[in-house]
Amino acid sequence: MPYSESELLERYAIRDRSVPRVRANFIASLDGAATHEGRTGGLNNADDKQVFDLLRMMCDVLLVGAGTLRAEGYADLRLEPAAVAWRTRQGLAAQPTLAIVSGRLDLSPDMAALAQAPARPVILTHGRSPLEKRQRLSQAADVVVCGTQALDARAMLANLAQRGLRQVLCEGGPHLLGTLIEADCLDELCLTLSPVLENGSAGRITAGAPLTPRGMRLGHVLAAGDMLMLRYERAR
Repeated sequence: MPYSESELLERYAIRDRSVPRVRANFIASLDGAATHEGRTGGLNNADDKQVFDLLRMMCDVLLVGAGTLRAEGYADLRLEPAAVAWRTRQGLAAQPTLAIVSGRLDLSPDMAALAQAPARPVILTHGRSPLEKRQRLSQAADVVVCGTQALDARAMLANLAQRGLRQVLCEGGPHLLGTLIEADCLDELCLTLSPVLENGSAGRITAGAPLTPRGMRLGHVLAAGDMLMLRYERAR
């Protein structure tokens, strides 16, 4: 990576942590594929991973859909000691909170992401989710209903903010990102452009939401070899 950690911290700085903000971090190939063989790992490299880790270090809460949690093999969300030390110096909790969005609640309280979490996770669901699954998962996480028939993105973010989790980092998946864009809740998109033509049938970084164009403005472009790290902010 041609940039130092201090330079990256300045590039991705959150200027006012008291203001709720939703930042999404995604990667895509040159032809728009969001995954390689079903996972994002085939598209990234060490430079992208450095930014990935930095964004996790800076957030209050990591927001992820249950499908992505399973597909990407999330284990416990635990930062390295250097990242914990940085957060402590900033007056933040030692570890960010994991928040999982799930309608069907096909999760287990024994899965590593829940059972081994360094901070009690939050599971965000809607009123049609199975009550018995909510009760079982409450052993390992706070289960919160946000919306009656479908997930209410604004209610979800309001609940997180009430918990002091104002700086949200969304890592996917595409349906969750689509929901945030549809509700006009996305403030920032950090998009890594991977120098590969993937071809095939992989999906985009968004899915499932109606056409809801949102203007964005370019914050920066970082080049690490042939990999580009783009930061876009909402045009307001």
